[in-house]
Amino acid sequence: MNRTTLSLIAGTAALAAVTGFATLNQPDAATADTAQAAAELPVERTSLLCPSPSTSDLADTSYTSFTPVTKGTDADGTAELVAATTESAAATTDKATDKATDKATDKASDKKKATKPVVTPKAPGTPAVGETSGGETPALLGTAEGKFAPGWTVQETTEVTAGSGRGLQGVTCTAPDTEFWFPGVSTVADRTDYVHLTNPDDSAAVADIELYGKDGALQTTVGEGITIPAHSSEPILLSTLTGEKQEDLTVHVNVRSGRVGAAVQALDEKLGGDWLAASTDPAGTQVVPGIPKDATAVRLIAYAPGDADADLKVQLASPSGLITPAGHETLHIKAGMTASVDLGDVTRGEAGSLVLTPTDRSVPVVAAVRVLRGKGDRQESAFITATAPVGTRASAAGNSAKGSTLSLTAPKGTAKVKVTASAGSGGGTAASRTYTVKAGTTQEVELPVPAGLKGTYALTVEPLTDTPVYASRTLTATTEGVPGFTIQTLPDDRGTVAVPEADEDVAVLQQ
Repeated sequence: MNRTTLSLIAGTAALAAVTGFATLNQPDAATADTAQAAAELPVERTSLLCPSPSTSDLADTSYTSFTPVTKGTDADGTAELVAATTESAAATTDKATDKATDKATDKASDKKKATKPVVTPKAPGTPAVGETSGGETPALLGTAEGKFAPGWTVQETTEVTAGSGRGLQGVTCTAPDTEFWFPGVSTVADRTDYVHLTNPDDSAAVADIELYGKDGALQTTVGEGITIPAHSSEPILLSTLTGEKQEDLTVHVNVRSGRVGAAVQALDEKLGGDWLAASTDPAGTQVVPGIPKDATAVRLIAYAPGDADADLKVQLASPSGLITPAGHETLHIKAGMTASVDLGDVTRGEAGSLVLTPTDRSVPVVAAVRVLRGKGDRQESAFITATAPVGTRASAAGNSAKGSTLSLTAPKGTAKVKVTASAGSGGGTAASRTYTVKAGTTQEVELPVPAGLKGTYALTVEPLTDTPVYASRTLTATTEGVPGFTIQTLPDDRGTVAVPEADEDVAVLQQ
């Protein structure tokens, strides 16, 4: 059997593995240069990783699981969140014959049940909620299969009433990956920033953490070759990696082997704290959507990871159109260095989004903003990272009847968007509204609220036009006069995957 035949057999097997039923089709001469249209099918399995929420005894955390209804899914499915500090189910089963191990496993299982939130999804289209309190809640490993997999999202929201990082902290649990960029971290005295790395797999992962400041790469002591054991999570305190104190840094997490979920927890002694999600992939144009209208200070942080300097035009997509902040028309970023600029109260009482575009040639960058609300000793902080467009669909869970806002931005053209509020976790009927977002504007929309709402609900955003739409959701909760808030972006949920059409033709194996 020659090398070509072996390659064709391997290709046929690979296609069958992806679709579960696909076979290879050899096009005839008339259509040899025309690719077959790919079918969009629902994904069958989704993994999400939730970092350990807090070490504070004053922390109260809620988890909200939600899967939007997707056509074409199987009738069956499951979704679960388990503690990252426990063994996998497979490992536990392998040891079931050992009585002593059985007892130890039972104790570990009891401990897991006592510390993990009870989140039991009932059906797609209805959120499920679990709660924990205190500072010992572990990171969680999440898996959804079948009807629960397409578009599955889990929101982790923590309220800390006092101490470093006090306020509202929120993060969308992330899918495992091999590279992450976090512009906006800090090692100054008032900040305590951790990079949380969570490994969902059966073997250890190895990652490098690199720090880049205003003068380039920082020397780190133990940032290389960090091992994250199987089914575990490691919080890495950034100040232990370097002795340099810089206000604005960019963290690059590069996974050498395996895969991890990554998020940064940024805690401030005076200005509260929040989670910093990873920026979207480096690109010449970046959009940071949904800066609140009552923001009292906005700080832009950007990094150019390549070998060329980047020059960006800075614009704000306001409700009336694109405007240029006075005195901050452009931002110059040297190659391999982090640049930052204070934009002040750039929104001036109206919700807005930052649109960063090349002034000349396009150079890939990553970007984020740090937002402050409140004044004096009652300020709170949150982060918004540059994000990808909504794409086909995106959802945000954990919304309440009051204290939730949604911002939609269409930088390149007018767009129509359908927004659906799901049934409530405790009851209610879903509701939908359609909005028109004019070119170059940001619209903070009036949300549809489920009729008879009980509990929390999820928002699902679906663009009805081809114009790129960017979105973010803000949660607010004022505690003792401090305006707590947290903001999550809504990139495409990747609920479907393109699968090539294929038919059986064994003739290709006879060449």
